[in-house]
Amino acid sequence: MTSGLKALTARGRSFLASGIAALLCAFILGEHDLLRIGVLILSLPLLAALVVARTRYRLSCARRLDPPRAELGSEATVTLRLENVTRLPTGLLMIEDTVPYALGARPRFVLDRVESQGIREIDYRVRSDLRGRFTIGPLSIRISDPFGLVELTRSFTISDTLVVTPQVTALPHVRLSGEWTGGGDSRTRSVASAGDDDVAPRDYRQGDDLRRVHWRSTARYGELMVRREEQQWQSRGALLLDTRRYAHRGEGPRSSFEVAVSAAASIGVQLAHEGLGLRLVTDQGAEHLTDAGLSWSLLDTLAVVRTSPARSLEYGISALRQGGGDGLIVAVLGGIDLEQAQELARLRHGNVTGVAVMLDVAGWERPELGDNEEYQAAQAVLAGMGWRIVRLPAGASIASVWPDAAQRGRFAASKGGS
Repeated sequence: MTSGLKALTARGRSFLASGIAALLCAFILGEHDLLRIGVLILSLPLLAALVVARTRYRLSCARRLDPPRAELGSEATVTLRLENVTRLPTGLLMIEDTVPYALGARPRFVLDRVESQGIREIDYRVRSDLRGRFTIGPLSIRISDPFGLVELTRSFTISDTLVVTPQVTALPHVRLSGEWTGGGDSRTRSVASAGDDDVAPRDYRQGDDLRRVHWRSTARYGELMVRREEQQWQSRGALLLDTRRYAHRGEGPRSSFEVAVSAAASIGVQLAHEGLGLRLVTDQGAEHLTDAGLSWSLLDTLAVVRTSPARSLEYGISALRQGGGDGLIVAVLGGIDLEQAQELARLRHGNVTGVAVMLDVAGWERPELGDNEEYQAAQAVLAGMGWRIVRLPAGASIASVWPDAAQRGRFAASKGGS
């Protein structure tokens, strides 16, 4: 009741003051009719406060996001489910959900009445042009009586998180080599091409499945032999993203940094779908990616990546060296000087395939400065060590230049510098 009185609107307070004034005048003047009017006027806001206060803790709320991950620039649907779990119908409900500024204005709705045990579902859409994790909620409800005398605000505690991932562009298939690694008894052999005789058997061990018994080898060696377990092989690679603040130009969704993040996301998703075991490295070091749902884990990580104050790629290059076993290294680079290019170039050796996606960051600031001498020198250093160069100028799509990743280093470099 106390909270209900505190929630009186300006109209409710006017009724309360008028009722009290009428009662005082009735006692002073001895007017019984005025006394009845004063009691009626005074009782209206009190009864409204009592009804609204009883409704306060009898509503349940649930929220559903569809989808829980939305790509940059796309829409997501938020569904609110309200249930009146009391035996009394509610009065006028004004609903407002808490939404970050990046997702748009706060949605507001009005429900006239929710009957006992009644359920209402409300949908609204959100859209963001910024990456990140955004908390939606909690929901607040302003409960009002039909006369507008009392307005009580209730806030729920539940909230949900919408992940806005970088924009992913479908890339054409490019054949990239990688180192095959794995664990098990032996490498997988192609029975279709090599024949059943080439299957490498081993001695039978307690608990082995009898369906794996290799009868021809058993007859040859005079003891029970079984086929070795086929090893699960997976190509491994690393994706390096340059997040150094001074290496990028521009602001907002069209900045070189946002283009680099989108390019890294597109390349990572493409390689993950092709079965590549991928790890993500930035100039700050290695990022943790879960094995399950690799592409989703990559997008979730890239959704919250921000520029760093680092001046060099030292920690990123060190993380690539420590990881080892990478048959493929894809580096998405901003502005890079000759010294950094030389350090990065040394990572490619032996059968390791190196692909450098180089953003012409000078073109983001002043298009006439694109493809400058420092940019060409860095390309030449990487190409000289066998890296494949993919130039990404301002305004170009990663899908349009990704086929250059199939070209060998020197050819790609001369193509990029022309």
